[in-house]
Amino acid sequence: MKTFALYTDESKLGDKLMELSAIYHRTESEYAYLYKDKKIHIRIRTKKGDIESITLHYGDPFIFMEEFYQDTKEMSKLTSDAIFDYWQVEVSVDFARIQYLFELKDTEGQSILYGDKGCVENSLENLHAIGNGFKLPYLHEIDACQIPDWVSNTVWYQIFPERFANGNALLNPEGTLDWDSSITPKSDDFFGGDLQGIIDHLDYLQDLGITGLYLCPIFESTSNHKYNTTDYFEIDRHFGDKETFRELVEQAHQRGMKIMLDAVFNHIGSQSPQWQDVVENGEQSAYKDWFHIQQFPVTTEKLVNKRDLPYHAFGFEDYMPKLNTANPEVKDYLLKVATYWIEEFDIDAWRLDVANEIDHQFWKDFRKAVLAKKPDLYILGEVWHTSQPWLNGDEFHAVMNYPLSDSIKDYFLRGIKKTNQFIDEINGQSMYYKQQISEVMFNLLDSHDTERILWTANEDAQLVKSALAFLFLQKGTPCIYYGTELALTGGPDPDCRRCMPWERVSSDNHMLNFMKQLINIRKQASSTIQHGKYSLKEIKADVVALEWKYEGQVLKAIFNQSKDDYLLEKEAVALASNCQEFENRLVISLNGFVIFH
Repeated sequence: MKTFALYTDESKLGDKLMELSAIYHRTESEYAYLYKDKKIHIRIRTKKGDIESITLHYGDPFIFMEEFYQDTKEMSKLTSDAIFDYWQVEVSVDFARIQYLFELKDTEGQSILYGDKGCVENSLENLHAIGNGFKLPYLHEIDACQIPDWVSNTVWYQIFPERFANGNALLNPEGTLDWDSSITPKSDDFFGGDLQGIIDHLDYLQDLGITGLYLCPIFESTSNHKYNTTDYFEIDRHFGDKETFRELVEQAHQRGMKIMLDAVFNHIGSQSPQWQDVVENGEQSAYKDWFHIQQFPVTTEKLVNKRDLPYHAFGFEDYMPKLNTANPEVKDYLLKVATYWIEEFDIDAWRLDVANEIDHQFWKDFRKAVLAKKPDLYILGEVWHTSQPWLNGDEFHAVMNYPLSDSIKDYFLRGIKKTNQFIDEINGQSMYYKQQISEVMFNLLDSHDTERILWTANEDAQLVKSALAFLFLQKGTPCIYYGTELALTGGPDPDCRRCMPWERVSSDNHMLNFMKQLINIRKQASSTIQHGKYSLKEIKADVVALEWKYEGQVLKAIFNQSKDDYLLEKEAVALASNCQEFENRLVISLNGFVIFH
């Protein structure tokens, strides 16, 4: 059957051609995937403002051979960024198979068909040509991206254990300093934080509204940060013991809180028995193939330039030699670690440190191993950039959403991003992943690896409130770093790891009360945010309106980043900041916002 390439017959389309090079779709990707309840999401990308409407022709590929496409459905323009429009449609199919073709109509009334062979003339002949359609030959549930149901409704709280609370002074390391949140800690300082301290404050966290605890590493280590593991099967002696940890998990679970541990599998501590054996025995060591060693001996005594390390490490940090996770012995060891803490202590999630530097095969085997022990365990990777290769349904459920974090901080805290740029970035990011992945993305603004947001905002708490409010209204699962609710500040590592300022806890602490309200709103609106239709637009110069609509529920927020007051009709306000009532109207001042729900 003859087909006609559109671009060889330009006369049929008049003087203005639609931008064919901008049109993009790929099967078995975030552009075509099985969502939930046997629903398929199909997306397509086009040049911004170029296309008026898109119709999807679809049906069973075997019925097509006799009767052509069975049905059509109009696609909705989901969002736009600086360059592209993104369209989506949700369809159900009877036989777990689908063949489909896009019919695109531009603003000039011209139309084309787009399918597996690219763009062709919109003719009946091309519509009926079997080879033009995209195909999903059979939709297997086992291949779909499955996510744990509980994650999207969780509000996380990240704890750096050494600095959260000292619950058992008998465990204090030698030279422990007095607890003081005003001190800028040095890299090797200890303040005595431990697991008992976390247990002692679970009621506080419950009252705050927290439903998930993300703990930085708790395993045996020589440092205060514990990212250089000595023994993965032991709790660090300065944090407590396994019975204390068991109590923490049980008490958290009783309060409806999940526990996420930090797995540092990219590298190990230089004081670990495995690495020490290599140091002592060199090429004769039974562990020499556990690492990426370039030459022996592995000594660093006369090393002038870190880049000349005789082995691979995390960065060029000689005390963190990189593990060879492709080695079957290493893989077996680490998978035993991963399953041990699930089986013995019933943890709910693993956060995977430096996840992007470990081979994909390891993570695929990791996923199989941990989900075999606990099918609804949450697997979170630390990746600081776009992460499609890890989020295809066979490795992680989600990653730490640093691109979102950067966009929010650039706009609300640093003030270096224009409003239209910010909106384009947020909209573009919403199309990175399949929807079920987006629902469990780990949204944060700061962590143990970054300066604190109050520091970024030059100590302006109002800016911080705006940024937090925007974060908590995004699809995904939000997290706050310990002390944020008490306006704890701090510059880059190690200053971002100050002691928790417990002395600030009071019923009239404005930031604490604000966070309680914000968390409560998030919980109430969770379904609307996760499943609703999203809109983000500039309604006046530097005034941003955010809206979610779902099953008759509407969640709205207006953020005033302009230099002038913004007036609007009074509505039922769920939360407002830097906002006043005036003659039956609301006045949002500079850096203020209001949330309606």
